[in-house]
Amino acid sequence: MPSVAVKLYSVFFKLLLKHRLQSRVDAAADEFGITSRPEESTAPANPLFAADGVATKDIHIDPLTSLSLRIFLPDPFHEARPTSIKTTFSSNPDLSLRANGLFAGASTVAPDRRSYEGPGSAAAYRGYLPSPGIRHHAFSRRLPVILQFHGGGFVSGSNTSTANDLFCRRIVKLLDVIVIAVGYRLAPESRYPAAFDDGINVLHWLAKQANLAECKRSIGNHRGGDARKMDTQRHIVDAFGAATLEPWLAAHADLSRCVLLGVSCGANIADFVARKAFEAGKLLDPVKIVAQVLMYPFFIGNAPTQSEIKLANSYFFDKTMCILAWKLFLPEEEFNFDHPAANPLIPGRQPPLKFMPPTLTVVAEHDWMRDRAIAYSEELRKVNVDAPVLEYKDTVHEFATLDMLLKTPQAQACAEDIAIWVKKYISTRGHEFSY
Repeated sequence: MPSVAVKLYSVFFKLLLKHRLQSRVDAAADEFGITSRPEESTAPANPLFAADGVATKDIHIDPLTSLSLRIFLPDPFHEARPTSIKTTFSSNPDLSLRANGLFAGASTVAPDRRSYEGPGSAAAYRGYLPSPGIRHHAFSRRLPVILQFHGGGFVSGSNTSTANDLFCRRIVKLLDVIVIAVGYRLAPESRYPAAFDDGINVLHWLAKQANLAECKRSIGNHRGGDARKMDTQRHIVDAFGAATLEPWLAAHADLSRCVLLGVSCGANIADFVARKAFEAGKLLDPVKIVAQVLMYPFFIGNAPTQSEIKLANSYFFDKTMCILAWKLFLPEEEFNFDHPAANPLIPGRQPPLKFMPPTLTVVAEHDWMRDRAIAYSEELRKVNVDAPVLEYKDTVHEFATLDMLLKTPQAQACAEDIAIWVKKYISTRGHEFSY
């Protein structure tokens, strides 16, 4: 069972959440939208590499909406430490694995420690490629990208919240990846499908970024040819791309190794984005979704599962509170627990499950939504999708991402276990991580 402190905190948390949700019932519609709430604590972006070796920046990518991103970049000059991740699946009594076999760990390779301008520089890192003639391992190192969608029942939470910032930093350090935390529009100011549209719009933006960067590199590497024509082409790219090209991503991102990671309602968005990415096909090139992680998904349906009945009054996010959140998110005329945004198992949902990417699902023992998430994973496995489930004992919904619970052993173990599985699909050296 959860500790006494967690139980007491849950009581106050639910009272405060209920008050906040009820106060938003009459909120006016706003197509531009908002991505955070004033009462929630946020962590400022810091383009300097902090003591943990991670720099952050916030960017607004859509002039018509409030859609924004926070980019987490590991220090490209920082020596990669050997992984400290342990294979916890067989030894951790708080964890059970609902898939055949165990994960095997591996170590990382330490890059060259030399730096272009010296590590620990006081200047904000800009991410631009070095001048021609300068070759350095840090600039040639391309990192996988994790696209992260925060939780909060579609009505609260933020990609810049203190808790989300700490969680994303943890993922960056465990996996040595770039994390892009999406600030999607919140309900009820922006109801469905706003948050889901924001998710797919980020994918299209990333595809544009990759193509702009490649175009700029191609012109920079051009040898010979008409000098006047080259000057004209360079001017066109600079005029169109210099203001929109994101330098951190241009210098370090490998978008052919992109992983979706959704937390609570963010898992619903991630699953939608994965489906739309398959439908888009080559329109998203070179962006490729190689896997997704669904952390305690915010799934529900008209026919209740056993956990939805037995754990309806569970900790932090009980069923009554979540139903209110769904009422604030879905348009009144579309309100239905078997809505495609709510229930991944409704008949006829496209594309077929066999086209979904490898999917890791994380569930908590005392989460009333757990059974539907497990059932979804089972359906994926039936069509030969790699879809293990990690279930953590004595845990509650958002146990690995909620501010109060971030430092618990279960939260740390969960992040490490996710890292072990994700490395299977982002490694450039083959599938040395297997189970």
